[in-house]
Amino acid sequence: MANVTTTCQASLPQDSAEVATPPARSSRWERAGLVVLLVGTAVMYLWNITVNGMGNQFYAGAAQAGSKNWEALLFGSLDSANFITVDKPPVSQWVMGLSGQLFGFSSASMLIPEALMAVATVALLYAAVARICGPRAGLLAGAALALTPVAALMFRFNNPDAAMVLLMMASAYCTVRALERASGKWLAWAGVALGFAFLAKMLEGLLVVPAVGLVYLIAAPTTVRARILHLLGAMAAFLVSAGWFVVLTVVWPASSRPFIAGSTDNSFMDLVLGYNGFTRVAGRNHMSMGPSDPIGNSAGSQLSHLGGFGGMDQNEGLSRLFSGEFGFEIAWLVPAALLAFVLVLVSRGRAPRTDRVRAGALLFGGWLLADGLVLSFMKGKVHPYYCLSLAPAVAGVVAIGAHEMWVRRESRFGRIGLTALVGVTGVWSWWVLGRNEGWLPALRWIILIGTVLAAGALAVSAPRRRRVAVAAAALGVSAVLAGPTAYAVATLGAAHRGGGPTVGPARAEPAFVRAFNQPEDNAALDTMLRGTKTKWSAATVGSSTAANLELSSGTAVMAIGGFTGADPVPSLGQFKADVSAGQVTYYVVQRDWRGKPGGWPDNRNHSGITDWVTTTFAVTQVGDTNVYDLTKPK
Repeated sequence: MANVTTTCQASLPQDSAEVATPPARSSRWERAGLVVLLVGTAVMYLWNITVNGMGNQFYAGAAQAGSKNWEALLFGSLDSANFITVDKPPVSQWVMGLSGQLFGFSSASMLIPEALMAVATVALLYAAVARICGPRAGLLAGAALALTPVAALMFRFNNPDAAMVLLMMASAYCTVRALERASGKWLAWAGVALGFAFLAKMLEGLLVVPAVGLVYLIAAPTTVRARILHLLGAMAAFLVSAGWFVVLTVVWPASSRPFIAGSTDNSFMDLVLGYNGFTRVAGRNHMSMGPSDPIGNSAGSQLSHLGGFGGMDQNEGLSRLFSGEFGFEIAWLVPAALLAFVLVLVSRGRAPRTDRVRAGALLFGGWLLADGLVLSFMKGKVHPYYCLSLAPAVAGVVAIGAHEMWVRRESRFGRIGLTALVGVTGVWSWWVLGRNEGWLPALRWIILIGTVLAAGALAVSAPRRRRVAVAAAALGVSAVLAGPTAYAVATLGAAHRGGGPTVGPARAEPAFVRAFNQPEDNAALDTMLRGTKTKWSAATVGSSTAANLELSSGTAVMAIGGFTGADPVPSLGQFKADVSAGQVTYYVVQRDWRGKPGGWPDNRNHSGITDWVTTTFAVTQVGDTNVYDLTKPK
């Protein structure tokens, strides 16, 4: 990482595979800046990280299972007895589960690796941008990423997104290295990183692929034939790094491994192409919040006011990334990123095909466009935190564009570009903060004043007045990063639990959202589950309920129907056989936020099991939970 350029590299000959000059070493101050960036990111993301407790209990249950059982770790099982997996591939669970095996399972052992992934992602982004435009641009990119609110949220949380984005960024870094000398080896490593990104969160991890493939095909300094061969090699590397796990799920007997949650036929590829693939993009896998409008009109209006459950209720279209919860999580620098992309393409329009700066803009800008368009036009319920996959792309293209305009500031085009980047971003931050004007109301006006002063100074400063330009640029960077920084800091200070975390200051939640995100512990029920000797201490409908019971009791709980309750396992016959074999002790039916039995997930898909249990076994009320003892028929 030390061997980086101090200015944008000279363009390579049209088809030469040789680099004209080796990269210059960064200065002592630039190396010190990198240390400050990485240490600062680590301190920022590790500070009070256990405030988030078990985060998303669904994935925490799987991490706990993986810390106890190697097969559960391998497949990403929700429970240590390996009944069913989570509805995502297991890469993220491997990291958290191994940490639990090494240090004992806890909130800290689960979440600290997530924060360290943030440091690694920032380091890779710095290294990639620094190889294109020098260490100072790399520092700007890394700082912009670290201060993005959605990064401050999700790199301290236990969803698969952190591992996925780290691997996406690793593929982009390897692509930058491959472009320097048309290296098929580095491009193959990019393919390997993408394979594991696929095993972290399936197709979302591949949204950087169009940018990687296009930029190498356009800008690699070698012949067309060699470029195509290198891309085919990278594809082969991807297929190997992702395909081995797919093959494993096929050759491993289905009867002796957990059911692949989210699939209809217990196959990994059905999960990839169906529940987590094209049906998700097309909006045909909507979650039901329960039978026939369980939340009611009052709760529904509160849900709408909050922007949906976890901010999910967003309008489809190009405005999605700029509105609602998306706007607070990612939109701060998106206008600047789009403008920077255009400015670099215009600025380097006559450069040779292999121009490294334009290639860098194509890589990060193409990543932003491909990923952003998919997120914008996904149908149905979309979690805003999905936009974490955009964060490195946004930060990277902004830094490249800002540096390109800075080195051209002696020209009118450069000064106009710099002024526009600062002005557009600062005014946009002022507007975004205005959507929450009751929070730190003075901040948006400080940002606007700083923006106007910085943009004006950059616009009128004489080309040779370097000190004035440096001071104006420093003021401009401070102004445009103040908004996302404030929201990121507020995010760090708030506790986040459940499946729909949001950024910024803590908000009041409706009762049903609070009950879903932070279910109350039932100490008496936990004691009953700990006292069991069966393979599964209990069975219950839905993976989230099962995971909560696992975390509080430390036992394995059978999650009937998987996450939504709709997965076709177990059948009534299978469940009766397990009960007859003495493998399940209790059947648990928890009351929902209204105090009624059942609730979300929808139990209709397995109503036969519930009907058989309720008519065959006696019920005992334990706190707010109905518990049926499956060892004692009526």
